[in-house]
Amino acid sequence: MNLDLSEEQKLIQDTARDFAKAELEPVAAKLDAEKDRPTLLANLKKLAELGFMGLNVKEEYGGSEAGVVSFSVAMTEIARACASTAVTVSVNNMVCEVIQAIGSEEQKSKYIPKICSGEYAAGSFGLTENCAGSDPSGMCTTATKDGDSYVLNGSKIFITSAPYAGVFVVWAVTDKEAPRGKGISCFLIEAGTPGLTIGKEEHKMGQHASATNELIFDNCRVPASAMMGKPNDGFRIAVAELAGGRIGIGSLGLGIGLAAMDYAAKYANERQQFCQKISNFQAIQWMIADSYTELEAARLLLMNAAFRKEQGRPFAKEASMAKMYATESANRACYNALQMLGGYGYTKDFPIERYARDARITTIYEGTSEIQRLIISREILRGLSA
Repeated sequence: MNLDLSEEQKLIQDTARDFAKAELEPVAAKLDAEKDRPTLLANLKKLAELGFMGLNVKEEYGGSEAGVVSFSVAMTEIARACASTAVTVSVNNMVCEVIQAIGSEEQKSKYIPKICSGEYAAGSFGLTENCAGSDPSGMCTTATKDGDSYVLNGSKIFITSAPYAGVFVVWAVTDKEAPRGKGISCFLIEAGTPGLTIGKEEHKMGQHASATNELIFDNCRVPASAMMGKPNDGFRIAVAELAGGRIGIGSLGLGIGLAAMDYAAKYANERQQFCQKISNFQAIQWMIADSYTELEAARLLLMNAAFRKEQGRPFAKEASMAKMYATESANRACYNALQMLGGYGYTKDFPIERYARDARITTIYEGTSEIQRLIISREILRGLSA
């Protein structure tokens, strides 16, 4: 079994690492403190020009066609430097993949190249609602057929990159009489469409530079051609694509955890107490050993899920395992790192408190850890009863 990256994958990893160190890491604290959107957007454009917005997208649509493993390792390197940038990169890649998977040829040719090239700073998903978080089948936003159009009414919450997204993948109920989850369809809606309003921006604990907003649909009329895939088949699409997104967020969490532990381990090798480096103390050594072991295990879980997806094999269980373990390991790593720095770790003079805040959400978005456990156990029990 060969666990090494290919030459192409190593090149993508190295390119992501070099860009992150040179361009993202120096401004990450400023982005966190000031939500410096022009700098964020400028870096997103540079990442698009390097080919990072469509890593698993065909070249004919402007993608890099580098595969899912390359996507995962690139996400980890970008997240080591700036989680706010990384989450937009992850969502952009997933939006492109959804359109590639189920969009019409016209939709693919129109929208994917704009995201991959950076013409659109971002694409966004419009799935979560007040009444539909972990259970998207309970959504209330409707899309009513009216001649050759659909009219959307309702709202979405926690939408990443909403103010600077060029297109939104939006789910809405198209058949109110259908069984729960069966009457939902998927639409592509351009920014600026009449009736679509970007609502309030959330004030979050972490990942401050990444905008998270409400979307409001008030008689938002779109042509019937804006629908992606078959009518009333949108819930299946949402479930399938969320599995791929979990590889991205797991990789993002891994990057944050590694950044925190790298910083703390170097600090421990320099900080002196009781006339010696604190890295000489077993308590510190065990924190380092436990955290790096967990993060390495997370990396291997992510590589397995990414490889299975790349090979066209079932990967939902593996993606949930990787996402749950990687993000929870990242949180533990960040808190170990903070403990290793003591009082300094709690201050904004050091990056650890930012890493801890940025890591916390990774156990929640793209499906909470609790939902991942439900998926994992369901898949295991289904296999045992087959």
